[in-house]
Amino acid sequence: MKKAILIPILVLSLLLLTSCGESQQPTAKGAFIGGDKGVVAEFEAFGVEEESVYTIFDEETFPLEVTLRNNGEYEIKQGEITVKLLGPSQDEFSGIASWQLNNKGVLEAISEFIPQGGEETVSFASDAKYKSKVSGVSDREWFANVDYRYNTFLIIPEVCLKEDLTDERVCTVQEPKTYFVSGAPVTITGVEEETAGKGIMALKIKISNVGKGKVTLPGGEFGIRNQLSYTVDDPDWECKSGGKVGEAKLVEEEAEIICKLKEPLAKDSLSTKQIKLTFDYKYREIVQEKLRMKQSSN
Repeated sequence: MKKAILIPILVLSLLLLTSCGESQQPTAKGAFIGGDKGVVAEFEAFGVEEESVYTIFDEETFPLEVTLRNNGEYEIKQGEITVKLLGPSQDEFSGIASWQLNNKGVLEAISEFIPQGGEETVSFASDAKYKSKVSGVSDREWFANVDYRYNTFLIIPEVCLKEDLTDERVCTVQEPKTYFVSGAPVTITGVEEETAGKGIMALKIKISNVGKGKVTLPGGEFGIRNQLSYTVDDPDWECKSGGKVGEAKLVEEEAEIICKLKEPLAKDSLSTKQIKLTFDYKYREIVQEKLRMKQSSN
């Protein structure tokens, strides 16, 4: 009889422990769907697939198209994506009017109603053709360099504004904070609140490039450094990274931003407030696909 009573008590205890553990997790998705993708690109089929390689005869023409899908939560405007073909020499092929194109329409962000996100196929040629004859088999590796503008949105729903840290009411200052982050290749991996002096609250925000691409400033060029810009929605706060306002350099794909109140809180201040940050950058990824050309029987 005692064993029968103990079993449900143990089960209930385990459930309580599990729920407590989950409540301590500072990350959350409520405001966003989330994820670590931005633009996902892929070549459309060049021809018939043989042994996992698209294959044509040297006298055949083939389509040269790249499909772009917006798998994140920033709506991409017309012209914000640039796709450039790389790999084969341009003088080897005919029928390709341009080797660099932009998106013509808006690519909507993922949402409850558009779970796959917006999509557009960029067409470089409908009848591209290899100019030379092929002896046996010839392979060409095609690359598409994809540059695009993107944003990551961060919401910290309850920042504790407490002048007297000994006051235990309402909220706690020195602790990890729950936050919401939008789906994007640059994401947030942690938010902590601390103090930076009497009545001055501080937020420590950790950023990470979790995609496979490179990051640069919206108007910048891609180079050795990975860097981005950011803004905070509240004028009472100032955010810096490495002593620089509004810009952060990623070292080994990570950076840290410190946001502080510009002025100390008034005496006896006690409240919570939502803070939003927007991270703005250009992102670069490259995709590739092999085309195999076989000698024609003629």
